[in-house]
Amino acid sequence: MYDEMLDTTHEHYIEEGDGEVIILLYGLFGSVKNFDALTRHLKQAYRVIIPVFPFYELGLSINIFTLTDFLHDVITALQLEKFHLLGNSMGGHIALLYALQHPEKIQSLILSGSSGLYENGMGDSFPKRKDYNYIKTKTELTFYDPHTATKELVDEIFTTVNSRKAIQIISLAKSTIHSNLRPELPCITADCCLIWGKNDVVTPPAVALEFSRLIPHSKLFWIDKCGHVPMLEAPKLFNSLLDKFLASLHRQ
Repeated sequence: MYDEMLDTTHEHYIEEGDGEVIILLYGLFGSVKNFDALTRHLKQAYRVIIPVFPFYELGLSINIFTLTDFLHDVITALQLEKFHLLGNSMGGHIALLYALQHPEKIQSLILSGSSGLYENGMGDSFPKRKDYNYIKTKTELTFYDPHTATKELVDEIFTTVNSRKAIQIISLAKSTIHSNLRPELPCITADCCLIWGKNDVVTPPAVALEFSRLIPHSKLFWIDKCGHVPMLEAPKLFNSLLDKFLASLHRQ
């Protein structure tokens, strides 16, 4: 669907650095900015690619599967053969779907606060979307330290859920909730790293333990005093744990 556009423009992805390829996938209320610290770190040794999801270009046809197709279009346009795939929240869900569809392309899989089993997010509706304090509180719950939810971030989410984009968000949230990958997770063949905030209330620690149990070649790392977006809330420790995992792959 997007192949011709992606052959000639970078507007559907961001790319930095050289080396082995690592693709970063953000979540429903996230953006490429969630990966600022991670990108600065990784681009010293890796070619970092961040697809910019067309959340609002696909209209009501948007769901977790059309976004997985979009990821495949980016990968095809860039002619990527093998890569590491890292996803946070809904981005982890998309990473899992892609890894199940194209196992031969996955060098390793890194999941953090991933959906795909259970999540307790903003839900599939916004009953108080015009209430700024409600949106602020829900955003703060994403993090262990509520101050991580900056005014800029809250303003961005408040604007989104009160715009015409809200219906696409609801459609996408519903498709994410209804897509449970439990039966398919034992089919994941790639080495998998799970980096989880111990204080994640969106995808609680029990979810990480279940992913660890169901995905055959997985390693689980915890970050204490950390919520749903560890690479944003605890970037130094997240980067250190990721480095440890990636280094272990080269020793195999």
